[in-house]
Amino acid sequence: MLFLSSVSLVLVSLPVLLGAAVGAASPACAPLPTPLSQPSDLPIISHLPDPFSFRLSDSRVEDRADWECRRAELKTLVQEYLWGYLPDHAQEVVHTSRTGSNITVTVSVADRSATFVANITFPPTPEDDDNELDSTSDRHVPVVISAGTYLAPVNITPFLESGVAVVQFDVNDVGNDSWTRVGEFWELYPDRNIGLMGVWAWAEHRILDALELVVPELDFSRVGVVGCSRYGKTALAAAIFDERITLALPLSSGAEGIGPWRYYYESQGVAEKIENITTKYGYWSTTELWKFDNVTGNSTRVPFDAHELVSLVAPRAILWDEGQEDWWTNPEGSVSVVFGAAKVVFDALGVGDRVGVHVRHPPDDLHCGLAAYSLVQPFLQKTFFGTPTTVSFDDISPFPPHPEAYPWSTDVPQL
Repeated sequence: MLFLSSVSLVLVSLPVLLGAAVGAASPACAPLPTPLSQPSDLPIISHLPDPFSFRLSDSRVEDRADWECRRAELKTLVQEYLWGYLPDHAQEVVHTSRTGSNITVTVSVADRSATFVANITFPPTPEDDDNELDSTSDRHVPVVISAGTYLAPVNITPFLESGVAVVQFDVNDVGNDSWTRVGEFWELYPDRNIGLMGVWAWAEHRILDALELVVPELDFSRVGVVGCSRYGKTALAAAIFDERITLALPLSSGAEGIGPWRYYYESQGVAEKIENITTKYGYWSTTELWKFDNVTGNSTRVPFDAHELVSLVAPRAILWDEGQEDWWTNPEGSVSVVFGAAKVVFDALGVGDRVGVHVRHPPDDLHCGLAAYSLVQPFLQKTFFGTPTTVSFDDISPFPPHPEAYPWSTDVPQL
């Protein structure tokens, strides 16, 4: 394991406008209604919603400009009904310092501030005989940001062996994984109606700001996010709302991640459903999601599903990994339903090779099994380095395809 040489670089207060905005629509897009509908007023959609049909009007996507408007609409719906609205980054100021392998990030809004730390590990190079990497090195390597805690180990070795740096942080420093609003984010936004997936995704965006400012050894055209289970949900949210992220690796993420709301395939166990998210883990989401538990139709009234979350990452790359018998994450739904539907969108955009799925088979299919981090490397190497691979990331076996879940796939616009 390599560490940065002992360097401390402090930047003065800078208004940071790095990275994409949270998704304001182009002026050419039709304005969205205000306020948006209550969950009880939304229509029941029994199959996966058509990603090419606007939810808030009767029109359908016909060209690439329409698709960008549809993406903007989807980002609004996802924030309104799932994760909550991310803060306006234009109102934030980011300060950062680097000491050794630690990156300290301070975000200020008006008279409030929040500070948390991330740690970076660089991949080895043959010339680094002293096991240190000089901060003045002209080497530019890809980077993957990983959320987690000391209770959720991440196997970073496969990333380092692929030539990718890894940045890790403890999510509990930013927002405690509980109903209590404890953590640095809540120092900035104590009353915000936002779930922890949005909070932790926000932290990954601010870490990326900091890396851009003080870690010139990184190649910011090759940035990934990775996480498993609740941290897989976070990786997906982070990728959706920051266009700088070029690869998302949400592993075993279940509902509120890659698991579909509308299709469940339970064999020897129970799959995570909307009522599990809104009750035991209601603090993961906006309170608007809770309302779907109180209406007829339940999750079939949610105006989007997991395939559309995946589609919001396009044209960037995304791969998810599922355990064959990890029933809680609804692997058949995530693999057979969501992948098939999302692939239609990626194909329509001409980037069908940038979406993939991987199934871990017994005995390596435990929830968040560490083998997943090695098994996704061929897709990462193809995305970051253009390395050819013989691994098929279209292979959904042993699950059967379920095209009946997305009947709109026979009428796809030319984008």
